[in-house]
Amino acid sequence: MQHQGWISTTARLAGDAEAGPHGVGWMLVAFIFTFAVTRLITRLIRAGKGPFRNMVVGKVHVHHQVYGIFLMLIAGALEFSYEPGGALRQVLAGLFGMGAALTLDEFALLVHLDDVYWAADGRKSVDAVLITAAMGVLLFVGANPLGLGDGDSKPVAAVIVVFNLAFALCALAKGKVATGLIGVFVPFVAMVSAVRIAKPESPWARWRYKEGPGRTSPHADTKLARSLRRFPPDRRTWWDHTKDFVAGAPHR
Repeated sequence: MQHQGWISTTARLAGDAEAGPHGVGWMLVAFIFTFAVTRLITRLIRAGKGPFRNMVVGKVHVHHQVYGIFLMLIAGALEFSYEPGGALRQVLAGLFGMGAALTLDEFALLVHLDDVYWAADGRKSVDAVLITAAMGVLLFVGANPLGLGDGDSKPVAAVIVVFNLAFALCALAKGKVATGLIGVFVPFVAMVSAVRIAKPESPWARWRYKEGPGRTSPHADTKLARSLRRFPPDRRTWWDHTKDFVAGAPHR
């Protein structure tokens, strides 16, 4: 058993699509590599260094999310149409990962419908990429933190999944995007975020903290006041510094 487990792990790390989880390894490597190269190029463009320039057609700046969307569409259509195996499946997985990285690197532009790439709101793109990469790693290693197996009854499995998703959705509503999404795979993360106080600008705060953002003093003894003290507007966390290191600091 130990020998077989070692062989399975080695095959997965080597990129064997049959032993690995359906090309997730190739997709993950392509995703991370494409994001790293894309951010390097955009930072060079921002600094005015190197031969790279923004793609402009006429007066329109063509963002790289356009190429990413087409890559995902092409890779997905080919996979669903022909369901290839072997090397071609790995190629399609890599193309899909590249497209996902190009698209999510400009996720904030899709949300705000504005070019906020280097603005503070553009940090949502980095959140999306890092969270997706973390979930990709969990999928690659075959994480099953819910402990569900073939022997579990369907009603029990359904109840566990529903409760876990409820905590994850609650965490997302409280503005805890990273822990909410990761909590889909790691339930205790979502549970902790779900019971803690919400961020002041989150949907949960608007629904449940009746004072509304900016309508109370942070020194008052209310849920919104506690939220403002916990998450002040100028607060900088290790996650913010990590995003600045990975993707460049936003305009202040």
